[in-house]
Amino acid sequence: MKRKSPLFITDRKENFSSTIYRIGFNFFPAYRRTGGRIYFFSADWRDVHISLGLTWKTKNYVGSVFGGSIYGALDPIYMIQLINILGKDYVVWDKAASIRFLKPIKKNVFARFLITDEILSEIIAKVESDKKCSIDLVTDFQDENGIKYAEVTKTLYIADKEYYKKRNSKG
Repeated sequence: MKRKSPLFITDRKENFSSTIYRIGFNFFPAYRRTGGRIYFFSADWRDVHISLGLTWKTKNYVGSVFGGSIYGALDPIYMIQLINILGKDYVVWDKAASIRFLKPIKKNVFARFLITDEILSEIIAKVESDKKCSIDLVTDFQDENGIKYAEVTKTLYIADKEYYKKRNSKG
């Protein structure tokens, strides 16, 4: 797939490593089958842009993008970002998700996953004080005019790795 410039305005850049990661992720069978494609993956893992379009592989019975494709294209991104940003001293799991279908998708739509300094500070502070936390992160699919088609809220569980190991070793 030919890469376009970032889909959203950003000061962040890709580097060789994040470019390889983006290409590999787009060819990973479980993700590729969603119909979603990563177009930009910042070197610091904090900014990811994806697209999803209506194709014969994503089309549902009524001619719009299948809800499973909409969710599947968004599903792994926040968890993978946080795993790589926070590092080996943390455990990150998807805990819950909700999706609101706002309009049928019949064209290319785009989503952005942005992990800000404020989000990271909140996570780190909460884990330092409580050893664990849950956080809701929201993203949406929108078209080139900013019209929203679907909104997804992901709830992620983040814990101190030692705390998590001790908690889960108890039978």
